[in-house]
Amino acid sequence: MNSKPNNRMNSGLTGSRKRRGAAKPPAGGTAVRHYYKGNRLKQLRAFCYAVKFGTVARAAEALFLSASSASLQLSALEKELGARLLERTRPRLALTREGQMLYDLARPLIEGMESLDQQFRTQRQGLDAGDVTVAAGASTIQYLLPDLVRAFRERMPHVRLQLANVTGKDGLALLRSDQVDFAFGSMLDVPHDLSYEPVHWFDPMLILPTDHPLASKENIALGDLSPYGLILPPQRLTTYRLVELVFQQARVPYRVAIEVGGWEVIKQYVAMGLGISIVTGICIAPEDHQRLAVRNMRGFFPQRSYGVVIRKGKYLSPQARAFVDLIKPGLFARRDYYESGHSER
Repeated sequence: MNSKPNNRMNSGLTGSRKRRGAAKPPAGGTAVRHYYKGNRLKQLRAFCYAVKFGTVARAAEALFLSASSASLQLSALEKELGARLLERTRPRLALTREGQMLYDLARPLIEGMESLDQQFRTQRQGLDAGDVTVAAGASTIQYLLPDLVRAFRERMPHVRLQLANVTGKDGLALLRSDQVDFAFGSMLDVPHDLSYEPVHWFDPMLILPTDHPLASKENIALGDLSPYGLILPPQRLTTYRLVELVFQQARVPYRVAIEVGGWEVIKQYVAMGLGISIVTGICIAPEDHQRLAVRNMRGFFPQRSYGVVIRKGKYLSPQARAFVDLIKPGLFARRDYYESGHSER
């Protein structure tokens, strides 16, 4: 009844056991492979976005991931590289020395991958085709852009140029959603996710009717304006907030008589004797001195800068870059778009 052992079956079991045994990591052996290794590109994107936005939660939101998934990718990357990359501080994450080293290597790769489709389309179409969309307020469109638009049209006649007439939060929303290539205008406080390079500076100017009681004075103090009603742009715009702040800090009473949009309308109303105004020098033309008394108020109000605004990490197409170079060559050429924002004030 005794039968010989089934060598084939035994050898198969032995081989199976050996294969199963080989799958277990040897004790004290080589580095352990982590289950959440995933895709290295995804890990590096999570890392760069965490640096860009300052928190894991905001990075995850931008990547359409859960916060736990983004955190796992960062942890897996640190374990696989054997280095601490981020210090989990508050309110923002901070790069370690090794993290800065990796970030310098990874950021160009991630930016290149994310802009690959756009670069491909651009090179396929060539520089003589495509679109450029610029967000700008009415003042910028009216006073600063005409010569630039003419020069751009002469250089690239087949590129479609769109000027989005927006200001404030609406313009920032277009920038952040990449519906515009860049914005051109004035900023006082620069959000951390945007970069701003000022190009032009203008003094604040008091404008009066030529027969106004203050028109005969060369040196006008802030308190001299109190008895007269001001004509200012709407409260949501920077000029109103800036004028209000200066009067409040100086503890000088003031009164707003009319709120109305557009420098040309304000100048017309002042010339009609409906009030006085503080405007930015951008809107003062030589012919305005014939109907208005103009006084420089830089001693009381700060200069206003106008410049180019882009989203940090934004890839500028060759067409958009050509327009920016018309404004000022070399803007953002060496700038780290992920740096914290700054304020010109």
